[in-house]
Amino acid sequence: MTYPIIKLASVALAGTAIMAAPALAQVKLPSTMTMTAYDTGTAGFNITVAIGKMMKDKYGSDVRVLPAGNDVARLQPLRTGRAIASGMGSGVYFAQEGLFEFGTKEWGPQAVQITLTTVDCNAGSLGVAGDIGVKTVADLKGKRVGFVVGSPALNQNTLGVLAFANLTEKDVKAVEFASYGAMWKGVVNNDVDAAYGTTITGPAKELETSPRGITWPPTPADDKAGWARLQKVTPFINPHVATCGAGGISKDKPIQLSNYPYPIYTVYARQSEDDVYMLTKAMIDGYDAYKDAAPGAIGMAAKLQTKNWSVPVHKGAVKALKEVGAWSDDQEKHNNNLFKRQETLAAAWADYTKANPPSDPKAFADGWTKARAAALSKAGMEG
Repeated sequence: MTYPIIKLASVALAGTAIMAAPALAQVKLPSTMTMTAYDTGTAGFNITVAIGKMMKDKYGSDVRVLPAGNDVARLQPLRTGRAIASGMGSGVYFAQEGLFEFGTKEWGPQAVQITLTTVDCNAGSLGVAGDIGVKTVADLKGKRVGFVVGSPALNQNTLGVLAFANLTEKDVKAVEFASYGAMWKGVVNNDVDAAYGTTITGPAKELETSPRGITWPPTPADDKAGWARLQKVTPFINPHVATCGAGGISKDKPIQLSNYPYPIYTVYARQSEDDVYMLTKAMIDGYDAYKDAAPGAIGMAAKLQTKNWSVPVHKGAVKALKEVGAWSDDQEKHNNNLFKRQETLAAAWADYTKANPPSDPKAFADGWTKARAAALSKAGMEG
């Protein structure tokens, strides 16, 4: 399979202004809930488990965390109503846009929205086996690089890091895996040399303690040309200084890598505003009980939320953020524009699927890509 590079809409990060907090409501949660996350042992899974424990201890709600190896599997339980939220990565953006694995007849653009996300001391990039002598991203030329079937987020992010050194999939030996966990096991077992993940993920730590070891080729912020290439592929990713993670990353030994919010606790637009408000408020009010329970969870604080990202915040979550003064007028405007984008994409999909599109999967996807681009351009939105 070839993993194409696609230019995506740009992402703006902005500051926040404090708003007046309305009267607070008491948190009420269902007696049982299911949330999905990346594979067992990953940063997203561990943070979700920590949040679930807090909800059990503080609110008496039993939370089942369902691990899934790719974006499609992670989102499907949420789509069908079997889960209340999903700890997604950047795949939430591709789901919204109806791109890659979400550009099929079975999916199309999804009205996915955000509650809370986290950015902490960790970073996300290509972790590389320490026994092959790779020092820079350019050194990955000719090496074996992992890709995950059904996970456009991981694959696009991998292509973004490669683009930093002006490399493409054709410059490396692409090795496919069924899941994120299997890909990282592949590095440990010497079936592949590099895999995308966060510096604090469990599989990265496992690789660190294996005979191969781990290294993270840097993506220095002052390499403007490299970052221009990276952000052409993954504009939702920004320069970030990592101060924690496998491979000896610490405050004393920081490394310039990249990052974006992860996990991104995702819901659907159709979910009740009150339900999403209660879920988000529980995560905000219970923050002190889980912030130190898993690496990366500190970034879940309301005041640390990434502003004006690529997917809208659900109205229920907006209400909870307003209550603690973590929302602003510029965010409201940005969010409303993203709601309009989702409406535009939904209308474009409806028109395309009603117009007798090709039955061949590739022809269908190609036709949708053109229809999508035309609809966004007509609406004055970036494609």
